[in-house]
Amino acid sequence: MVDVTPGAAGAETRIPEELRTAPQFQPAPVMMLIALVGIALSLFQLYSAGIRPLGLFYQRSIHLAFIMVLAFLMFPVFGPRRPRGVIGWAIEAATLAGAIASGAYIVLNLDAIIARAGFWEPMDIFMGIVTTVTVLEASRRAIGLGMTIIGLVAILYALAGPRGALPWLGEWMPGILSHRGNTVERLVGQLYLGQEGIFGLPLGVAATYIFVFVLFGAFLEVTGAGRFFIDLAYAATGRKAGGPAKAAVLASAGMGSISGSAIANVVTTGAFTIPLMKRLGYRPAQAGGIEAAASTGGQITPPLMGAGAFLISEFTRTPYIDIVLVSIFPAILYLGTVYLFVHLVAMKAGMRGMPAAELPVVRDVLAAGWQFIVPLVVLVWLLVMNLSPMRVGFWAIVSVIAVSLLRAGFDLLILDPRRGRPLTAARLSEAVQTGIRKLLEALALGARNAVAVSMACAVAGIIVGVVGLTGLGLKFSSMMIAFSGGNIVLALVLVLLASLVLGLGLPVTAAYIVLIVLVGPALSNDFGIPLLIAHLVVFWYSQDSNVTPPVALAGFAGAAIAGAKPMETSIQAWKFAKGLYLIPAFMVFNPEIILGGPLPYVIWTGLVAILALVCFAAALEGWLFTRMDAISRVLVVPGTAAIFYPHLGVEIAGAVLLLAIVGFNWSRHRAVAPA
Repeated sequence: MVDVTPGAAGAETRIPEELRTAPQFQPAPVMMLIALVGIALSLFQLYSAGIRPLGLFYQRSIHLAFIMVLAFLMFPVFGPRRPRGVIGWAIEAATLAGAIASGAYIVLNLDAIIARAGFWEPMDIFMGIVTTVTVLEASRRAIGLGMTIIGLVAILYALAGPRGALPWLGEWMPGILSHRGNTVERLVGQLYLGQEGIFGLPLGVAATYIFVFVLFGAFLEVTGAGRFFIDLAYAATGRKAGGPAKAAVLASAGMGSISGSAIANVVTTGAFTIPLMKRLGYRPAQAGGIEAAASTGGQITPPLMGAGAFLISEFTRTPYIDIVLVSIFPAILYLGTVYLFVHLVAMKAGMRGMPAAELPVVRDVLAAGWQFIVPLVVLVWLLVMNLSPMRVGFWAIVSVIAVSLLRAGFDLLILDPRRGRPLTAARLSEAVQTGIRKLLEALALGARNAVAVSMACAVAGIIVGVVGLTGLGLKFSSMMIAFSGGNIVLALVLVLLASLVLGLGLPVTAAYIVLIVLVGPALSNDFGIPLLIAHLVVFWYSQDSNVTPPVALAGFAGAAIAGAKPMETSIQAWKFAKGLYLIPAFMVFNPEIILGGPLPYVIWTGLVAILALVCFAAALEGWLFTRMDAISRVLVVPGTAAIFYPHLGVEIAGAVLLLAIVGFNWSRHRAVAPA
C-alpha cells in the first residue's frame, strides 16, 4: 500500500503506508492536540535535562505517559485510512485514560509503592495490568503488530509453568525452556513496579539521552541543517563520476547522525538523490538500493547511531564519548565501502559527473549554513569535557537556538539593509513570528520523532523483565552453544540469522535490545568476545533488516521513490551494504580496531581491513580499474578470509594475495588505457 505525495522538484515521492506517521493526515483539531502534547513533552524533557533532573520513576513514568498519548493521537485505532467515528473515539478515550493514569499513579503514589515493595495492593496490580495492556496497544499502533506479539508471547511465557498462572501452558514447552512459572502479581511487580520491566533501562535511556538528542536533530532539521548537509555533499562530490550517488552516501551519513532513522533518511534525502542518480544512468533499482544502503550507514555513524550509542553505553557501563570514538573508524569503513561500490558502478558504466552549473558552490553553501556547524562543535566539545549526555543534548539545543537567532539578527540588521531591504516594524514582526513558529515546530517534531523509539524501548522492557524473571537468557545461551558446537563463526552466523528474524517484526533498536539480552552473555562469557565488541556486533547485525530481503524496509522505501521493484531494489541494497556483515566479523577477529593496542599493529589492522573491503567490493561488482576476470574474483575470497584470520602470518599472506590481484588489474588497466 502506497500513497503518492508531491516530492522534490516536482517529482512524485511514493511513501509506504507504514511511513505515514506524520499528523498531517489527521483532522485539524487532532493535529493541534498532537502539536500541543508534543510541545509539552519536549518542554518537560528540556526542563528535566538542563534545569532540574528528576528521579528515575518520575522521569520515566511521565515520559511514557506523554509518549503513549501521542501514539494514540497520531495513530488511529483502525488505521490511517479509516476515520475513528464514535466507536473509535470511545476506544481512544479508554486508551488515553489508561496512558495518563499509568504515569499519574506512579507519580502520585511513588513513596507508598516503595514502602510496600513486594506486598502489592490490588490497585497496584490493576494499574500494572492497565499499563501493560496500554503499552502493548500503543506499540501495535506506533511500530507494528510484530512487537506487540513478541511482548504478548513473553508475558505468556512468564506465566506458564507449574507454579504460574497458566500451568497448562508450561506442559507444551520443551524441557530447556521450561521454568516454574509466575503468578500475575509477581509478573506485574516485575514489569510495572520494578526497575527491570517497562520502566527499566531501555526506557530510561529513551526518556533521557535518546529523546534530547532526537529533539536536537529536530531543531537542526527545522532550521535547515538537512538541506545544508545535502548541498554540501553535492558541492563536494557532484562533479565526480556518479556524483549524486556519492553525495547520497555523504548526505545520508550526515542526516542519519541527526535523524536516527534509516527509513526517514531514505524518504528525505532520497527525494533529492534518487531522481538525480536515475538521470545520470543508474538503474532505478540501483538508485534505490544505494540510497537504502547509505541511509542505513547513518544508523552506525556517531554521535547518535540511531540511539544505539546511548544503549550500548548504559549496557556496558562505557562512557558515551568512548562509544562515539571507537565507532568512528568502523563507520568510515562502512560508508567508504558503499562509496566505493557507487564509484565502481559509475566507472563500469562510463558515467560522468553533473555539470558545474547545476551544482552548489562549497563557499556559498558554507556562507549560507555555517551556523549549523557550531552546534556540532559545541556537542563534541562538551562530550570531550565529560559532561552528561543529557546535559550535552540540552546545551546543544540551546546552541542551535542561539546561532539561529544570531544568524537571523545578522541578516535583518546588516545584510538585508545592504541589499536595499531596510529594517521595518513589519519585517521585524514577521521575523519574530517565523522564529516562534519554527521553535514550536521543532518542539513538536522532536516529540513525534521519539514516539517509535520510546515505545520500542517500553515493550523491550517487558521482554527484558521476563528474561530476568525466568532465566531465559542463560537457557538461550546454552542453546546457542549447542547449535554452534562452540564454533565462533557459526555463532556469529546464528546471531546474524536471529537478527534478521527479529527484524521481521521489530525496529532496529528493539531488535538490538532483545538480541543482546539473549545472546550477549554467550558471546562474551562462552566465546570470549570482549563485552563492548559483542554489543557492537549485535547492534550492527540488527541493522540488516533495513537492507536484507525479504524484509529490507529501507530498500522498500527506496524502491517506492525510485519506481522500482521492491525485491530487486532490496537485493541491490543488500549488495551495497556488504560492509554491514564483514566489518562486525572483522571486529571480532581483530579487536585492536576497537580496543586499541600497539600503534603499529593497530595501523596495520586498519590498512588490511580497508584492503579487504576494497577487494571484496570490487569482486562483487566485477570491476577494479577495469573489468575483473573470473579467477581474480574467486581469489579475492580466500584473500579476504586470510586477512580476517587472527594470525599475523596468515594476514600478511592474505594481504600479499590481494595486493597481487590489485596490481594485476592495474597493469591490465594500463595496458588497455591508450585504446
